[in-house]
Amino acid sequence: MNAFKRFQISDDMLEAIESIGFTHPTLVQERVIPKVGRGEQVIVQSETGSGKSHSFLIPIVDDIDTEQNTTQAIILAPTRELARQLYGMTQVLLEKFPEHKSQLFIGGNDINRDMERAEQQPHIVIGTPNRILSLIQSGSLKVSAAQKIVIDEADIMIDLGFLDTINQIASHLKQGSQFLVFSATIPEQLRVFLRKYIGDIDVIVIETPKNKASIHFSLVQVKDDDKQQKTLELVKTITPYIGIIFANSKERVDELYDFLLSEGVDVGLFHGGLKPRERKNEIKRIRDLEYTWVVASDLAARGLDIDGASHVINYDIPKEEEFFTHRVGRVGRGNYEGVAITLYTNRDENLVDRLEKKGYKFNNEDIIDGALAPVKSRKKRSTRVRKEAELEKQLVHKVRRSKKVKPGYKKKFQEELNQLKREARRKHSKQSKKR
Repeated sequence: MNAFKRFQISDDMLEAIESIGFTHPTLVQERVIPKVGRGEQVIVQSETGSGKSHSFLIPIVDDIDTEQNTTQAIILAPTRELARQLYGMTQVLLEKFPEHKSQLFIGGNDINRDMERAEQQPHIVIGTPNRILSLIQSGSLKVSAAQKIVIDEADIMIDLGFLDTINQIASHLKQGSQFLVFSATIPEQLRVFLRKYIGDIDVIVIETPKNKASIHFSLVQVKDDDKQQKTLELVKTITPYIGIIFANSKERVDELYDFLLSEGVDVGLFHGGLKPRERKNEIKRIRDLEYTWVVASDLAARGLDIDGASHVINYDIPKEEEFFTHRVGRVGRGNYEGVAITLYTNRDENLVDRLEKKGYKFNNEDIIDGALAPVKSRKKRSTRVRKEAELEKQLVHKVRRSKKVKPGYKKKFQEELNQLKREARRKHSKQSKKR
């Protein structure tokens, strides 16, 4: 029996759900589908990979009234890639609904052709904010009858500067339209926008386990100037189905990409600096499995869903925990297992500490004999460093200081300090043996 039956959706939709292999709803689908069906306003804080897209697509498609030749739902995405993905998911569902009409409107396409398509008033409109607003302002797309608007990846919308555009789109909707907002975080700017249109309502928070059993979290220590070589060693040691290497900026992505290419690694590239056609071509190559590894910025973690990714390497640790969560969320989906490898230097200790406090449990590892293998815990190394610092603090005042600073003073001072530390360690060792 299909567990989606309890949502009181049509038989056609149940067939559509079965055709894509769904038998049990995810947690976000469990909580969101009934609310959308009842016409309630919905704000969801959920991470990538939770099944949120179908939590709004299923009830939206099922609720379309084909007797009305009007646009009834608008689905906004922050990037062209994500809009295409949502459109693709919708088209699969619509195979069981031949009378439903949907259209994709994104930048980079012929605006005149989009205006012609918009004039047909598709029931479901999916696209990026700027293009949809342009179609509304041209008069070709009429949204006054739209009952639902989805704002997907809302925090990215804000980061990319789309909030004012979305505000303008929302102002063309009829009063009382249903807002369905999905975001990894709920920043203050988003809260102000939501209060304006739907008032104060409870946020549905979907917690994702920090350590899914299906993901192996590996922590590998490197020196600052050894990151590229360590990454090269990893990509030549590991053979993923698809592996994604994340860096914190497109400049860092380009540097690593160029290095790996120079070392003979056939690697893909994906970040916001690519031109639209380049990004589209790269996505096709990635999905056609032309690459084993892809070097990417966080745009790929949030705006691009790469099916089948088995490995993630964090070349840089992001400053925000949410970006780390979205990166590692690329792997370990469904019944598949995944590996998330994080490189860190001594300067990253505090970032690793923060991730551990948030619940991530890492395995301290390195490449040994051609495979990732356990090494001493970083905690032991950190304890040794702290003890060394404490010992130095205790002994530094015992070093004789010259009133006049002579050549070689610093070197001589350090030598005397090191001698005192050696004597203190020997003394401690003898006392420990006696005990």
